[in-house]
This record gives sequence, C-alpha cells and structure tokens, in this order.
Amino acid sequence: MARDYYDILGLSKSASDSEIKSSYRKLAMKYHPDRNPGDKKAEDNFKETAQAYEILKDSQKRAAYDQYGHAAFSQGSSGSSSGGGFGGGFSDIFEDMFGMGGREQGRKAASTGSDLRYDLSVSLEQAYSGDQVEISLTVPSKCETCNGSGANKGSQPKQCNQCGGHGKVRAQQGFFTIERTCAACSGIGETIGDPCRPCQGQGRVNKPKKLSVNVPAGVDNGTRIRLSGEGEAGARGSGAGDLYIFIDIKEHSFFQRDGKDTFIEVPVSLIDAVLGNSIQVPCVDGSKAKMNLSAGTQNGARLRMKGKGMPALRGGSRGDQYVEINVETPVGISKKQEDLFKQIKELGIDKISPKTKRFKKMIE
Repeated sequence: MARDYYDILGLSKSASDSEIKSSYRKLAMKYHPDRNPGDKKAEDNFKETAQAYEILKDSQKRAAYDQYGHAAFSQGSSGSSSGGGFGGGFSDIFEDMFGMGGREQGRKAASTGSDLRYDLSVSLEQAYSGDQVEISLTVPSKCETCNGSGANKGSQPKQCNQCGGHGKVRAQQGFFTIERTCAACSGIGETIGDPCRPCQGQGRVNKPKKLSVNVPAGVDNGTRIRLSGEGEAGARGSGAGDLYIFIDIKEHSFFQRDGKDTFIEVPVSLIDAVLGNSIQVPCVDGSKAKMNLSAGTQNGARLRMKGKGMPALRGGSRGDQYVEINVETPVGISKKQEDLFKQIKELGIDKISPKTKRFKKMIE
C-alpha cells in the first residue's frame, strides 16, 4: 500500500508550501543516489520523496490528494529516475473537480507524451561561470514510417468502440462519477486495425538524440532546467512532453559550497601564523586573491573574503568565500631549528600561550 505523501515528507496536512519545499530539498539531498551509491533503499526513498513533492507542490493536485488520496491519481504515472517519465496523468480527476476541458481537451491530454527527466552532473567551475553542455539520450520519438499516425500505409484509424471516440470512460464510485482514460485506445478515441510495424501502432519509436543544454551561472544541486517539447513524443502524432534537466554539482577537491557561499581550508606555516604574513588564496573563479594574516593567527580561524563566492542564479550580489586557517606544526626539523625552538621555550612559553596556561591551571 502506498505511503501517505505527507508522512514521506515528514509533514502535517496543514504544512505550508515553503515547508513542503524545504522538507523536499533536505530529503532529496539526503537520499540522492550520488550520495548513496549502490544503496537501493536510499534510491527508493529518493524516488518516493520526488513523487510526493510532485503532487503536494501543486495546489490543484494537492487538493485532489487531500480529498481522494492516492485514488485520485491511480490512472496517472510518476517517477524520478533519469530518463523516466513523470506527471502527465492527472487530468481525469481535475476535470470533475475543477470543470477543466471537454472531449477534445481530454483526448489531447491523454495522448500527449510524458515529461522526461535527465540528471546532469556539472563541476563547481561550470556552475560558477555557466556552460553549454551537450547531452545524449534515447527517447520515444515520432515514427517516420507512418509519420506518427500508428497506421500502416493505406489504412486509417477507426473510432474506439469502448469509449465511442471520447477517449474516456465513466465509472460510478459512491456519490461521485469518475472519468478515466479509456484503456482500449489509451485516451485517443481511435483504434488501429492495421498497425505500422516499426512502431507497432504507437506512432513513436525509441531514437537517440543529442541536445545542447544551456547551464546558467549560479546553478545549484536540484536546479531544474526545462526544455519544452523535448520529452516523450505523444501517441499517434500528438504533442511531445517536456524534458527536465536536474542539476547535480560534483564534489570539488578543496572547495565546499553552501548556497552562494564557498568554503576552503588553507594550510599556513607556524611561522606565518606567529609573525603574520600575506598569503595567496585560490578562488572558485580560477583567480588567486591576497589575504593578510595578522600576527598570532590561531588554528581554525575563519576569515571572510567578501564577494568571492558563487553568483546568484537569477542575478544579484555574489556570495562570500570563507577561509579556514589550518596552522601546520613543523615536521622533520634540523638540529639547529630544534635548538631555536628550545630557546623560545626557555624564554617562557606560558607568556606567549595564554590558552595553554589557563588550561594547565584548570586541571591542577
């Protein structure tokens, strides 16, 4: 039995749109396949979370779910894996609830191709500057042999006997009359007696496709890019769905990211930390920036470089870069260097190490 969508997202039925979005983003990052390689349970949780969000983020779909539960979408289709369809099966219940469409609109909605999803991994540098990326995928496309009609040459489709050409059949459920897509003709209203052989009457066949995707500067994990009409071709020449590109940012060797801000850990010699110095710090745009260390800089100190982070996706100011100082203890010192450190110790190490002095007093 399907789990309740609100339970999946850990929310109550009174949750606001912002709470639904926030919960989805957290769970999607937690269960993302790239973060849980080979974990089937995490993959299932990721798909389940995406399915719940797809319904609850839309006010009309959510209203239908609140009233009818999963039965409202029993004839629809959903999913979230790369190249799989999602959406595109909700028109039946909405026509009864909200007075949408008529016969032709219903038939068109039933036969329109499904939306598809493609997960695109990009580097942090690509996310910073934006890029044009070519992708390859195989999608159901219009059959050239029958020009998408599904009928063999010389034959014509016939009106469906099951639904009388309406594309839908009605069923009584208690006080309600529910319209569902006709299973005999898949909602098209017509059947084919002599189907096209290459596409077996579907009007579409799987074909490889290459597309150029414009990745805008500032994208983050979960950013969605819509390519209109590049999804699955509709049955028998009807309109194609859309292709949704979901962005996944690859892990960087030394930068971490949180929204528009970036973080980097920089090793600093003990001498530079004690005496102070100017150091060169790499930035995500590929440049290097000068940073001044004051004398006595402590290990773990976090310094801010304003405006050196990521750009905003839809314009606005850039984020900041935060530099965490990692003071390196000398290793493999020579005898002469060792003697110099001993001399410093003899001059009174407690005077220049106040934290160490306080700690010793606390444990005495």
